[in-house]
Amino acid sequence: MSLATTPAAAAGAPCIVCGATDARPFHPGLLRCAACGHAWADMQLTPEQQAELYRRDYFFGDEYLDYVKDRAIIQKNFRARLAVLERFLDPARDRRLLEVGCAYGFFLDLVRGRMEATGIDITEDGVRYAREALGLDAIRGDLLLHDFGDRRFDVVCLWDTIEHLPRPDLFVERLAALTESGALLAVTTGDIGSLNARLGGRRWRLIHPPTHLHYFTRASLVRLLERHGFEAVYDHSCGFYRGADFTAYNLLVLRWKLPRLYALLKRARLIGFDFYLDLFDIRYVVARRR
Repeated sequence: MSLATTPAAAAGAPCIVCGATDARPFHPGLLRCAACGHAWADMQLTPEQQAELYRRDYFFGDEYLDYVKDRAIIQKNFRARLAVLERFLDPARDRRLLEVGCAYGFFLDLVRGRMEATGIDITEDGVRYAREALGLDAIRGDLLLHDFGDRRFDVVCLWDTIEHLPRPDLFVERLAALTESGALLAVTTGDIGSLNARLGGRRWRLIHPPTHLHYFTRASLVRLLERHGFEAVYDHSCGFYRGADFTAYNLLVLRWKLPRLYALLKRARLIGFDFYLDLFDIRYVVARRR
């Protein structure tokens, strides 16, 4: 869920998906490749600025209401994603898993015992919680810089992470080097080519730089993976469970600036439930290393 401390590509650099250099203004603050449709935020952040985005406040008040308190519903979503991934797993072969963007370790917590699970993230607070509170193998660091030695992984997961990365292409390239033929790569991310995104335009719910830096279409995500040796074996939209409290907080407090209305609904206990929603604007791709 967090990006790494790697500078984003400079303006005018080739598209990370197809290599074309014809980038045109898209929505305010975004550029889009005229050749493949991939879009990205027209900004450059220093590594320090990127790391600052994912401090504790990101998970407690800025992007999430209370990430740890929402553990049950977060893991409910992870169980649904894991159920899909398990269709492609070979228990006899797929024994070592790496999660990039492991945050507080809630997915790692689900899969430990099934396989050897390791996570990496730049959030200091999240990794500390994963290690100390949950006893997980979580690393605070940048995937591109961390030395895994001779370790290789059979399964790699990036749950709602790839859009946060300044250079997703370099991450996929690195993951190709950390896996062998037959390994699985599971990715979820927003689909800016979806009907919901096109109808929403610049107000689409997943456009919010500087945390979301890259905006994939269904085709551009698969193309990026294929460019680095991964062949898609599953490609579908992905719904999610949400707490009404979380949704109300995001809409009423963060977006519409109506904290009193949110407090009133909370006191009246009208938002203490969760629900499932599929807006068909999130892609879930499982790809196999060639």
